[in-house]
Amino acid sequence: MSKTPHLADPDKNPSFTKAIFSGEIREDLVFPFPVPSEADREAAAAILDSFRGWAKETVDPRQHDHDGKFTDATRAGMAELGLMGLNIPEEYGGFGASAMVFNRVFGEVGATDPALAVYFGAHQSIGCKGITLFGTEEQKQKYLPKCASGELIAAFCLTEPGSGSDAQAMRSTAVLNAEGTHYTLNGTKIWISNAGYAGLLTVFAKVPVEVDGKPKQRVTAFIVDAHAKGVSMGQPEQKMGIKASDTRTFTFEDVQVPVDDRLGDVGGGFKIALEILNSGRLGLAAGSSRGTRVMMRHALEYAKQREQFGRPIGTFEMIQRKFAVTAAECYAADAGWIVTSAMVDRGGVDFSLETACCKIFASELANRTAHEALQIAGGIGYSKEYPYEQFVRDARINMIFEGTNEILRALIALSALQEPGERLKQIGKAFKDPLRSLGAIGGYIAGRAKRQLVKPDFTRVHPLLKDEGEELAEVIHSLALGVESLLMSEGKAIIEKQFHQERLANAAIDIYLSICTLSRATAALEAAGGDETKAAPDVDCARLFVGAATRRARRAVRALSRNQDERQKAVASRALESLDLCPEVPIG
Repeated sequence: MSKTPHLADPDKNPSFTKAIFSGEIREDLVFPFPVPSEADREAAAAILDSFRGWAKETVDPRQHDHDGKFTDATRAGMAELGLMGLNIPEEYGGFGASAMVFNRVFGEVGATDPALAVYFGAHQSIGCKGITLFGTEEQKQKYLPKCASGELIAAFCLTEPGSGSDAQAMRSTAVLNAEGTHYTLNGTKIWISNAGYAGLLTVFAKVPVEVDGKPKQRVTAFIVDAHAKGVSMGQPEQKMGIKASDTRTFTFEDVQVPVDDRLGDVGGGFKIALEILNSGRLGLAAGSSRGTRVMMRHALEYAKQREQFGRPIGTFEMIQRKFAVTAAECYAADAGWIVTSAMVDRGGVDFSLETACCKIFASELANRTAHEALQIAGGIGYSKEYPYEQFVRDARINMIFEGTNEILRALIALSALQEPGERLKQIGKAFKDPLRSLGAIGGYIAGRAKRQLVKPDFTRVHPLLKDEGEELAEVIHSLALGVESLLMSEGKAIIEKQFHQERLANAAIDIYLSICTLSRATAALEAAGGDETKAAPDVDCARLFVGAATRRARRAVRALSRNQDERQKAVASRALESLDLCPEVPIG
């Protein structure tokens, strides 16, 4: 079990994904495939067993969806099971679960009832996570025991009507009084999960400060009593899915927040928000992956018993393809969140981009799976009498939660480009004074020649997966060269080139999930003594996934230089100007 929360700390710690943009493979960060400790195995087994037994008798996701709220027994049971304090340290009344155990349990809750997973995750993955990571000892002692027991339910207040992923555009303010004892908080926060249940809020607002004699505003985090004077809530949002999750607007009018309830330093709010979301995204990945299994289990049962043309529809290849592709992708998604959870638990690793990769991949997998399961069910899938239509509605939010997948793709690309971009920037300066910079220039030229001629390789992939490893190494090599060419041609303009950012991120996601998959399959082969037949379920999934993923990544890298970007922009611009998608049909 984890006793100390670890931060991604991108400025100091190594990152697997950032390294591949420079053509480097940090095998030590992803091999060997994580083996849970005996304590983690026992803890997970006990928690999952208790949760499943309780949920079978108590949790009715269809009733929650119909009513738009949880039963009192459901909320009380989550607290009695100790789940509301699962990843809160033991010294503050929680269970102190490792990231590995927490995310596995999150997956089980999400597969049982996605709305309940939002209640569970919004409370401790993001709601009170800031106190766990950044709170003073006094703040932890004051708030965390009540959060762990479920007496206090927490919520995370970042999004505003005019600022979502662009946190710097927020308009909420917190002004320190003349005595220096309280901040006066004003503003509005929207889409707040757990709002109707919350007693504790983590709120982000801008604090006016003076920098070099000039007035500035810096995003800062605060712990706010949800029932304090001046705090008001809107009505519950009427949502497409996860209906039992209580989602509302919070308005703050001259709310007095004690200085002691400021979380972290003035101006530290943006970093705090990022770190909270960095670790929180893994729960969504695990929940999406586990949910994929549940959705397809329904479809598998139906495909075995539903007959057409004298045989079960599961024997038809078009249906089989759906199962095979989803199985391989679910195997990869599980490998991704497990490897990344181990990074979190290990500490000293920057996992910020890896959690984003896992969240994007798994949330899109769950969304596709929901539609595929409904398609396999055919007409009954469209009926409220069966669970398939709720699968579609509930799965859709995951691609928006905790940073939209588009924003996260931009984050992956731009963050990973920083190091190669800085290297090119420095060499540009060196060429301005070549006589004094021969060493730097020579080192760059030698390094570039090496990157062009020598591709990286894997040394820890099992020999039976050698071909997949070599294909993946070739893609990483091509990505590094593509990144260098792109930066040389675009320079700072890359910030506005989102077509390219999306390609880079997609390649990075497929590469990361592929190496996690190879790590997992390598462990399975080693456990089977190198017997491919015994490890066939793992090897088949790995080969299916890595083959498809490397092809996608290769196409993404190739499109950095060969694409139809200008034509896409032209078509989109016409549509935006005319508010009509394309030329009208030549009749009527």
